[in-house]
Amino acid sequence: FPGDLDVYATYQVSSPYVLSIRTNATALNKATPVNFLQHVYFNLGGQGSGDVLGHTLQLSASRYTPMDEELLPSSGRVDPVAGTNYDFRTPTPLGARIRQVMGGKGVRGYDINYVIDGAGMRRVAAVRDGTSGRALQLWANQPAMQLYTGNGLNNTRGKGGIVYRQYAGFCLETQAYPDAVNHPEFPSVTVRPGQVYKHDMLLKFSF
Repeated sequence: FPGDLDVYATYQVSSPYVLSIRTNATALNKATPVNFLQHVYFNLGGQGSGDVLGHTLQLSASRYTPMDEELLPSSGRVDPVAGTNYDFRTPTPLGARIRQVMGGKGVRGYDINYVIDGAGMRRVAAVRDGTSGRALQLWANQPAMQLYTGNGLNNTRGKGGIVYRQYAGFCLETQAYPDAVNHPEFPSVTVRPGQVYKHDMLLKFSF
């Protein structure tokens, strides 16, 4: 970072099935780009339940930023999802079109940034696993979200010795527009001295 940041994150369980994550950052002496996110993997089926391709996903996103081979939005375009394999405006299984999209480096799967409709704290995503009946709603105040479907998981050993293979988890990473410092057409991610960056997330689970 060009300047110093005072950063803290607060995790709070506000009810048995609601987790809030609040990240604040204050620029102390220089203008500094700030774009923190959570790279948490979810599998609503539970530990050792296999892949997440049967999970249904609904996103509050009618636009996305096309990525190049390096997973950067080098074109600066913001395109509609309508008529593409990136359209999750209605509940759709993660695996329905996953073989038709490239997640970088020749790997098939989602690793793509969505522009979230609306502003302020609003619902970003809803996911449900039909087998277990578990569901997740994600609310956040950021303008964008990266969807990642665990394309790079490759026999990774985790808790209890469980081996996680490709597509064993998904990530919903609310964020600012990626690579915004190189794209003046994107909303700025620069925080100036005295300004405070605030990233709020709310995870609501149900059964």
